[in-house]
Amino acid sequence: MVALVAAPARASTTASVNTTPFAKTTTTTTTTTVADPNTPVLVTEQNVPPKGYRLTAAQVERIAAATLAIKAELRRHPKATAYEYTKGPGQWQVSWFSPGKHQVELAQVYIDDASGAVTQVWTGFQVAWSMARGYPGAFGRRVNAWYVWLPLCFLFIAPFLPWRRTQTRIGGPRRRRWSLVHLDMLALLGFSVSLAFFNHAKIGISTPIIYPFMLYLLVRMLLLGFGRGRPREPLRLFVPVTWLAIGTIFLVGFRVGLNVVNSNVIDVGYAGVIGADKLLHGKPLYGNWPKDNGSGDTYGPVAYYAYVPFRAIFGWSGTWDDLPAAHAAAIVFDLLTLLGLYWLGRRVRGPTLGVVLAYAWAAYPFTLWTLSSNTNDSLVSLLLVVALLVITSAPARGVAAALAGLTKFAPFALAPLFLRGVGPPPRRRSVVLYVVAFALTVVVAMLPVLLHDNLHAFWSDTISYQAGRTSPFSIWGLWGHLGVEQHLVQGATVALAIAVMFVPRRRGVIEVAALGAAILIALQLGAGYWLYSYIVWFFPLVAVAMFGSFPSEMGWAVAAAVGRRPVETSPVVVAGAP
Repeated sequence: MVALVAAPARASTTASVNTTPFAKTTTTTTTTTVADPNTPVLVTEQNVPPKGYRLTAAQVERIAAATLAIKAELRRHPKATAYEYTKGPGQWQVSWFSPGKHQVELAQVYIDDASGAVTQVWTGFQVAWSMARGYPGAFGRRVNAWYVWLPLCFLFIAPFLPWRRTQTRIGGPRRRRWSLVHLDMLALLGFSVSLAFFNHAKIGISTPIIYPFMLYLLVRMLLLGFGRGRPREPLRLFVPVTWLAIGTIFLVGFRVGLNVVNSNVIDVGYAGVIGADKLLHGKPLYGNWPKDNGSGDTYGPVAYYAYVPFRAIFGWSGTWDDLPAAHAAAIVFDLLTLLGLYWLGRRVRGPTLGVVLAYAWAAYPFTLWTLSSNTNDSLVSLLLVVALLVITSAPARGVAAALAGLTKFAPFALAPLFLRGVGPPPRRRSVVLYVVAFALTVVVAMLPVLLHDNLHAFWSDTISYQAGRTSPFSIWGLWGHLGVEQHLVQGATVALAIAVMFVPRRRGVIEVAALGAAILIALQLGAGYWLYSYIVWFFPLVAVAMFGSFPSEMGWAVAAAVGRRPVETSPVVVAGAP
């Protein structure tokens, strides 16, 4: 696994480069010509300072070994061997490796050459995973600031809180009404607690506390998917819908502005530009990628096709620069998802629900985190929203499901759900049309891979690589020795993905969205690698199920009059509206 060490302006979502030790047998300083000036360069002369440096390798090793963390590590690994490197102008790196044929980097220390001060000390999984070190701004830059994040959290939930008393029934008392949607929204915001610890390099805390929130959302989506736990009263907005629409416009402007002036492109977005460049130049898509993003060819081909127009318009310098093509792609994916949610809500329940869904996307801080990191994850969201928009057409949803699956593969788990569609069980003709459209889309999308005899590289760099991928950002990688438990969760996810093809017998768009969200959440629960941008895979589906399950004012009143629960598809209403 190869990638750059994370820095404030650029971050990698894979492991950092492990410096390779070499025996200290010569008496000259090793010099290497490298593209990145911060690449570690091994120093083999122990007592002579390298050119441009004040300290010697022996001195920096003594300084590093004196730190408490390294003392503790050396007590656990007394036979570990130290190697010294220059790491860019004025900085040293000292790394300790385990003995034996297959050496593993155990600890890493950075030292300032001018002052001799230790600037960073890393042990355990934070040696290999630079993204676990909490470098300020490594993901999204300013979006992580409290004065950006906390106001967004407030804006996300504020219009839906029962700030004022509402009429609960005709002639009855006026009282505030809370519902499970408020707990749902708090659960969605709860990932912020994990992110805060992640940003402070507290991975031992940030990783485990992801799971309670995902488990809650999994249960809620399953219940909604099977028609349980639906609200009995209308969703009442604290502000008029027009205000929500205006707020959405202002939030969109803020999001785009922040992306342009203060965001960065992590390796995910960089990979999209590289892949698009290969496609434009007729090169094989998989294999032989640049060293600064060697594992960037791990996504499906659709993830790279989507970047082609942006690479064609904005160009690429051939290096990991500001990558305007990646910025433009992320912005377009984000805006199209928002517009798709608005149109979906409008079609399902009317314009009010459309505005609510669009506002929820614009105000939810993790969609902005994904946008500011310029990843391709909003492309997954967009294609899943498209699949819901065309859910009544078997061939159309077959195409959408295949395209979504060929981005980051996880949406393939939704293929049985989309095969089932809405309404009663589909007829044979609908099943055939879906399967044919799905298969043809996969074949057409894979043509560049097949025509370049690139299938072996595709398999090894995507499916095989992802299957064996693990990290400290899941409990399976953080704690280890949970292989049986992980396989049980993964098996349950497969069973769920197949089961929803048959039950419940009747379903609408709301139920399909809820079941789709449940499958994606279950899939992420069992994954060996996880990142906060993956939240946007299931967030649009959660939002549709969460807000779309509310009855309208009229439907609720009629149902209350006849003593039955409301089941209809009418718009969400504003508190106090007639």
